[in-house]
Amino acid sequence: MSDSETIRIDKWLWAVRLFKTRSLATSACRSGNVKTEGRSLKPAYSVRVNDVLKVRVNGILRTIKVVGLLNSRVGAPLVDQYMEDQTPESELNRKPSIDDSGGFREKGSGRPTKRDRRKMDRFFG
Repeated sequence: MSDSETIRIDKWLWAVRLFKTRSLATSACRSGNVKTEGRSLKPAYSVRVNDVLKVRVNGILRTIKVVGLLNSRVGAPLVDQYMEDQTPESELNRKPSIDDSGGFREKGSGRPTKRDRRKMDRFFG
């Protein structure tokens, strides 16, 4: 396959505006928040047209189908030409629970524990 038929996953996620910066997309890949067929993807994974990705963004597990490849970031109105959002409506409307949030703490409860920090890190990305 030629270079025009594949592109790095971190670059594609940034270009279709799922992440504000490419380094955030890279971090999401490294932390296991980007998967396909049940396996975590590294930032250098070559994404192809018709790949279906599971991407956790801001606590929501989004299901994205790659429709087109691009090398540079596009405006929001053009994103639909490159990806198809197959995320179930129930996932989009889901509100994070207190355990998921990690950010909810009772006033006066002291410093966060290591477990609390992990929850906060998962919630905030």
